[in-house]
Amino acid sequence: MQRVTNCILLNDDKVLLIKKPRRGWYAIPGGKMEQGESIKESVIREYREETELELTDPELGGAFTFLIYNGKTIAQEWMMFTFLCRAFTGTLASYCREGELEWVTRDAISSLPMAEGDRKIFEHVLTSDKMLYGSFSYTEDYRLIDYRLDPTRP
Repeated sequence: MQRVTNCILLNDDKVLLIKKPRRGWYAIPGGKMEQGESIKESVIREYREETELELTDPELGGAFTFLIYNGKTIAQEWMMFTFLCRAFTGTLASYCREGELEWVTRDAISSLPMAEGDRKIFEHVLTSDKMLYGSFSYTEDYRLIDYRLDPTRP
């Protein structure tokens, strides 16, 4: 099982996202945990590596499992820990090997191309201070099959 961390960084009314070249989808900056790291150490390191920004006191906002199916067989399983942060230091990187870094207004996020599970995460984390737990199932081409969230949305 792969473990990943990412962080929704809020700066005024904007969120820093990364546009991935493979599908042209927007994602939350972050990446794979290294052996022995805490989830907080991982998100700070990964964020710095991708953006050159140093997160100031990121708080855990959600914990999720992702199952990727090939037919009826589980091909991959991931755990993702999503943080929320409102402060940072440093200057945004002019280049990121993972994709294009872009400040996006909160209102624009719902219309951007992205994984449907990420859209559900944004809907919650940007409107609630409650921890979100969830499980997402996808096909290998990242079409959302099913999901469960706690707390559920009305």
